[in-house]
Amino acid sequence: MPFFSQTNLVRKEPMEGFAGRFATGSTMTSVTWTVTAGAILPEHAHPHEQVAHVLEGEFELTIGNETERLGPGTVAFIPPDVPHSGRALTECRIIDVFHPVRDDYR
Repeated sequence: MPFFSQTNLVRKEPMEGFAGRFATGSTMTSVTWTVTAGAILPEHAHPHEQVAHVLEGEFELTIGNETERLGPGTVAFIPPDVPHSGRALTECRIIDVFHPVRDDYR
């Protein structure tokens, strides 16, 4: 199925403060997050390339040794296997796209 509606996707909260709606294609996973102000993204790494696009709010993201404050319209590319972490400075809406598919988000 090539089309998804946010209203038809199951809402999951895989970590405290991060509620997402997940869509999976044949080679990618897309997640639209609503993130609570103050929510912490613990440092982690995964074998997937990740693109994070901030739609609303401000999110502080650390990729490797670089930290940036991201706002609406900001895009960050996270290479595979690179440690990253972050925190929501305000309530945020963020779209993450992962390649290849994240089986743990199916």
